Order: sequence, then structure tokens, then C-alpha cells
Amino acid sequence: MKVFTQFISAFILLCSFSTLAFTPTASQIEQFKKLPKAQQEALAKQYGVDVSTITGTNQSNNQNNTEQQNSIGERAEPEKEKLTDEERFKPKADELKPYGYELFAGEPTTFMPSENAAVPDTYIVGPGDQLKINFYGKESDSFEVIVDREGRISIPDLSPVEVAGLTFAEIKELIKVKVEQEVIGVKAFISLGQLRSMRILVLGEAYKPGSYSVSSLTTVSHALFVSGGVSDIASLRNIQVKRAGNVVANFDLYDLLINGDSSNDIVLKSGDAVFIPSVGAQVRVEGAVKRPAIFELKKGESAKQLLAMAGGLKPNAYAKSAIVERFNFDRKEVLSVDFSKPQINYIPQDGDRIRFNSVSSQYQNSVSLIGAVARPGNYQWHQGKRISDVLKSVRGDLLPQADLSYGLVIREININGDIEAHQFDVAQAIIKNPENNLQLQANDKIVVFSRFEEKEAELSALANMALSQEQQEQQLKAEQWHKFEQKEFEKYIGVNQEDEELVLEDNKILTIAEISKRKAKEEEDQELKPEDYALFSRHNLLAPIIAKFKQQASVQQAMQLVEISGNVTFPGIYPLMIGGEVSDLITAAGGLLESAYIKQAEITRIVASDGSKIEHLRFDLESAMKGDLQSNITLQSKDSINVFAIPNWQENVKVELKGELKFPGTYTIRRGETLTELLERAGGFSKFAEQKAAVFTRTSIKEQEQKQLARLSTELRRDIASKSFQNSVSSSTLSYEEMNKLLNDLASVEAVGRLVIDLPLIVNNQQNLVLQDGDTLYVPSKRDSISVIGEVNYSTSHLYKTGVSVDDYLALSGGLKERAAEDRIYIIKANGSVKIPNTGGWFAANNADQLEPGDTIVIPMDAGHMDKLTLWSTATQILYQLGVAVAAIGSL
Repeated sequence: MKVFTQFISAFILLCSFSTLAFTPTASQIEQFKKLPKAQQEALAKQYGVDVSTITGTNQSNNQNNTEQQNSIGERAEPEKEKLTDEERFKPKADELKPYGYELFAGEPTTFMPSENAAVPDTYIVGPGDQLKINFYGKESDSFEVIVDREGRISIPDLSPVEVAGLTFAEIKELIKVKVEQEVIGVKAFISLGQLRSMRILVLGEAYKPGSYSVSSLTTVSHALFVSGGVSDIASLRNIQVKRAGNVVANFDLYDLLINGDSSNDIVLKSGDAVFIPSVGAQVRVEGAVKRPAIFELKKGESAKQLLAMAGGLKPNAYAKSAIVERFNFDRKEVLSVDFSKPQINYIPQDGDRIRFNSVSSQYQNSVSLIGAVARPGNYQWHQGKRISDVLKSVRGDLLPQADLSYGLVIREININGDIEAHQFDVAQAIIKNPENNLQLQANDKIVVFSRFEEKEAELSALANMALSQEQQEQQLKAEQWHKFEQKEFEKYIGVNQEDEELVLEDNKILTIAEISKRKAKEEEDQELKPEDYALFSRHNLLAPIIAKFKQQASVQQAMQLVEISGNVTFPGIYPLMIGGEVSDLITAAGGLLESAYIKQAEITRIVASDGSKIEHLRFDLESAMKGDLQSNITLQSKDSINVFAIPNWQENVKVELKGELKFPGTYTIRRGETLTELLERAGGFSKFAEQKAAVFTRTSIKEQEQKQLARLSTELRRDIASKSFQNSVSSSTLSYEEMNKLLNDLASVEAVGRLVIDLPLIVNNQQNLVLQDGDTLYVPSKRDSISVIGEVNYSTSHLYKTGVSVDDYLALSGGLKERAAEDRIYIIKANGSVKIPNTGGWFAANNADQLEPGDTIVIPMDAGHMDKLTLWSTATQILYQLGVAVAAIGSL
């Protein structure tokens, strides 16, 4: 009932206030305020009354009650000047910015103060502040009272209380005591509501200087934000707070930003002026510091204080020699300052630029592990350290594909970065064999190679090893690290493989330069591309080492490279190791092949005393490999070893026989064996064999034919393009589709490699054919057909009949097309040979005598329909002949 009465009273108050200009009493307003906010707004809306006129708050105060959002907006970027091409493309250094300025990223969009901050007990209450008082105990009630201009508050049923100038803590205690004294059984709880606003000035180098209405809790830093921050030439270290013309505080923003010290960030009072002077002395600190920037200095600040502002040095900073650039009156000078000492002999000055460089990226007192190892990288070096201290286990420290017989230690020998190579046996070094377990020196590089040269062979071998998941991951990590370590190794020895290759000349004799050219040609002849080599192959790992040896060669220092060719696993150019002998180079090349002739080998050597001469040294290879002092010759610069093949050596040479033979199949032959001898081994022919139609193919001829086809296709396309520019193709009787079809046929056709033979003559020993590896003989069964192809209306095969002429078979094929070349018709015999019919007229009776079962009649195209493209005739003829051969083989 009480709530209903309050509601009616509020309603009457609203009506009377809006229509009769009646002024409600304070108690009536308090009763209206006790209604829920939703009811207040509903009644106000229903009767068209502004709630603020009842509650005593205006629109601006309502806005003050809302949370301030986005008080700082983005600053408008200054228009960029148009740059010249030189300015746009000229490399720019990293631009340093003054420290602390980025804190003020925008400009003010509203000047409303924040009201959500916690109020400290030391807050001094003044006119306009709102206090919220809650009674509890015998009576429960709540009041919101505002400090009037005289500094008093009026609490219902209590006498006025003087609060102006008191702290919030003092007011709380004062009201509690007063309530306990004047109202029995009631206690009070006091809090601050809406705070008063006040006017302050932000002047000087503010981004938006002027007068601002702010909260009574506003501090110096908040005033800076309200004004949008500072200008580009403002001081952050000497911000002054002036009150009644006197400086009452100096605020250093660095204390707050760097040290988190807010002791000087005082609360402002109404009428205070925040003055921002221009920036003082500035010093640039850049390079290997944690906080590179432009710092403002106060008078008397030391180098250590400046370094502290920059956050200190990074671990990679070279503190012993910081570079200081300084303007000294009419000139600019450079100072070197040691920042590693406790006492730094340097006083920063305005305009100084301090640059801390990084220490060298080269490792000191370390050894590096490169190649087919499980954990590549850098390891600590100490006096007396050996290879076995780094590589302790074959299974634990090496990858599965590692070559256990060949490794290198690359060592710097002088201040110029020149290197030398030391060879060792990896497996022997691991088991601590003194001869191979070399003692290491600081910055040595240990290189372990793969025993495979080609990536495909290596992957195949690894697949057969059935590696575990952990081993596969280890393999991948090692490969990824190697790509990085290889670049570091190239930097270490001062060589970049992407740079131009070094070519050395040596008086037109057999030099390493010529060897390199020959090697390049051999690699070009091979179809192995750089990406086809195994990652840890000799080709990849030796390339930068060889390039370095070429680079450091001079008149005083001969090029420390040697070459090995012939019957070894990995022929090529290798570093000449210290004291290297013949057996060492053969080991480096992967050892001897099965075909190697071990009784004798040869060294080609440039005579040191006379560079225009060379000599050839023969030695016993078998004795050299056993370590015989006389045969195991010590190698010299540019020596070239040639390992001969065993005389008449041959690998397994195989020839295939197919078709109508008693025992067809694949046969291994001896060197020099003939086709007649092989046919005897195969038991001869079956009774269905058609010897005259035999097709014999050879791998070398097939490769040659394939190159010819590719060249012909290229020339034909070029010829067509040339004729089209002369507008001759447009008048062609050949359609574009026909020309394109022929080009596509040439591009896609696969060569057969047919060698035309007369098998009956060979069988009867009237001709001799020596076999080669990869040869194939196809013997078809007897045939009883004649084929007609080319420019006829219907290309097909016909049953062979004795006495039927070429003209008869052409008639059976529908006759010739308009563009057929009648005077150029030829016959492809069953054995692959070509014959031209007798010219007593195409239709002479004796033409029938020239035809045999299995023959093919070819009618080429008339040259007048070829637009003078002379290659058309060649192309079509090749296609016809290939078609006949393929058909013969396909019939088996």
C-alpha cells in the first residue's frame, strides 16, 4: 500500500510539475527517486516529462554517468609529399621514433571525464560531488545528496553537515558518528556517487591545447590523453603543473613509462594549468639495444642512465666499441666508446647518435659438423679434442646413408681465410684409430658424405632399409639443418656458389681449368640436373670447397686440386689433402669399380719446373692400394689419375629374340658375338617364321632417331611460321587441322630404332652383324597381305595374290586422292627396305613381280599441296616407315 501511495504521489508530482509549474519539495523528489528506474522512465514517457527535471540532473550530467569510450581517435596522417623515383627506390634505413610519443596515437573525440575510477580515501570532497548514504538497522533508507556551493550536505531528518575541504575518509567517519548520535539504532554506509567536474588548461606543446572539462580525479597523465597527447616537438620529461601562477609539480613521463613510477602524476584541481614545454636535448640510440629510439635527456644524465632508458644491450651487442656520431660546432666527428667498463668515459650530448653493432656471427672456439650426420651443427672445441669426441657412434651420430670410408676436415690456415683439407676414414676415426682420429683445431669443419651420388638411388636405398618413424624425422631434420649450415659454411670459407664460376688458365696445357670445362661438358652430357643429386653427395658438399681452392690459388700457392677419372665409383675433381697419396684419392672417389684394371694406372702431371710440359707416370694400382711406397705415389697439385678398364671388359650384354624362333627369350652374349651365332643358340626358326619380314632394333639407333624426330618437329614448326608470315599458308590446300595433326604426330611418336637387315643373307653367312647390348630381333609369322597407306581414298590391307600389280591394289583402295604424287609412289618391303617401282609406267605389268607378302605401298602427298614446305615430305615419309615397323612388331 505504501509503494502504491508513493507511485500516485510521483504521478501527481509529475502532472503538477509539467502543467502548473509547481516546484516539488525535496522529500517529494526523494520519494520519486526511490521508484525503480524503469517505472520512472515509463511515467516520464507517458506524461511527456523529462526525468532530469525531477531528479535535478541535466543532460550533460547523464552523459557524465555513461562510460567514456573512445576518447582518443586516430590522428589524421599528414599528406605525403610526392617522391622522386630516386627517393622511392633508394634503400631506407629503419626509421627511429622519439620514445613515448606513440603512447598518444590519436586525438580527442570527446572531452567527457571518466567516472568509473575508484575513489581513494584521500580524495577531497567539494561542491558538486554526490554522496550516497544508506541507513540500516532499526530503519532502512537510502539517500543521494549533493554538496552545495557552501560545502554542506542535507540529510533528511538530520542537521546540515559541513563537508567541503574534508577528505572522503574524514566525511565517512563524520557522518557515521552524526547518525549514531542523532538516530538511535541506525548505522550509516557512505559512498561517493557522481563526482564533480572541473575546468583545467592544457597548454604549450599539446596536440590540442585548450580548456577542458574533466573529472575531479583527473591526473596530469589523464589531462595529456584528454588533449590528444603531445605535438612532435613536445617534452615528455619536464611537464609542469601550474596553480595560481606557481609551479606546484614537475611530471616526467619517462618515470611512468620506464619505471612505472606515478608518484609525480598528481591529481589536478580546478583551474590548474598543465604546461608542456618544447623538447630538450635528444640522443638517438640504435642497433643491438632492446629499445632503440630517440630519447630526451635531462641535464646531467649519464651514459648508463641513457642505456637504461634503451632497455639495456642485447646479448649479441658489441659493447666494447659503440659508435657515436656527434656534431662538434662546424664539423661532424665519430667517437668509439667502450660500454663494457664500469665507468663509461662518455657524456651524452644533444644530437648524438649511438650505434651498437652486433658481434661477429662467426663462432669462436667451436667445431662444425656438416653432411650425413644425425645432429649437424656447432660443437664446443677444447685443446686436444678429436674426431671421436664429436662422432662417437656409427648408428647414433651418422645417418644411414653416410659414407664410412671418406670424410674431410676443412681447416683455416691463415688470416686470409685460406683453407686446407685433411682426409680421414670415418669408421676408423670413430673406433679411435690414431691415424684417422685427427686432433681438431678451433673452427674446424668436419664433412661427412653420403655413399650415394644420385637422389633417386639414395631414396631407393633408404626405402629398403625400413627406417623407423624416429629415424625418418631425424633424416628430415638433418636435411633442413644442412641447408642452413651449408650457407654458413660457404660464408665461412668466403665462397658463394651462386656467384660466377672461377675459370683459371694455365698456358694451354692440361690444367684444372680444362678439367673443369671437361667436367662441365660431361655433366651436361649426363641428364643429371643439380636437383637430382643427393643432398649430401660429393657433388653438393665438395662444390664450395673446390671453389675456395680455385679462389685462393696464386703464383705462390698452387691450386690444391686433383682429378680422377675412369673406373672408379665417383670420378671427378677432389681437394688435394695434406700428404695425399694415390690410395687416398681412390678412396675419396668411392673406390674401384669391378671393371678397374688393377695392374696398371696412370698419373698425368704438370712438370713443376717447366709449366709447358706434362709427364705421364705409370704405376701398379694394386700395389698402391696396399700401401706400397713406390706405387702409392704422393700427389701434387693438378695431378690427374686415369684408372683403366680391364681389356675387353664388358658388363652383362643382353640381346632379346622374339617371335617365330624355337627358343625365343633374352640371351647374354659375349663381346663380338654375331647374330648368326646367336640364332644357332636359339635353335633356329620355327616353321611359321617369315625371315624376310624380320625387324631388328638397336638402342643407339633409337636414340638417334628420337633426336632427329625432335629436330624435324622443331624445324617444321619454324618453317610453317615462316611461311605463314609470307601469307602462303593461307592459300594452302592443306587445312590447319591436317598440318596440326602431322605436327602432333611428330611430337608424340616414339622412335623404333630399326636397322634394315636381310635376315636370309645373314643366316646363310653372306652378311655379318655383330650384336650390341640392348639389340632386339623380331621374327614375325608368314604374311599374306599387302598394305596400302597414304593419299588413297581408303587405306587398308589386301590379300596378296600373285600377279596383282600396284595399280590393282590402288584401285582396290578406292584410287588416288587429288593431292597424291603419282610419280613418287614407293614400296616399303617387309624387311624395311624401300624400293621404287619400275618406271615403264606406274601400271606396267612387271610391277606385280616387285610385290611380296608383307609389303606396304606408300602414296605420298604431291609437293604442290605442301606450300613449298619441303619438310612435309620428310616428315610424312618418316611417319609411314615408323608405322610399318611398329605394325610389324605389334603383330608378334
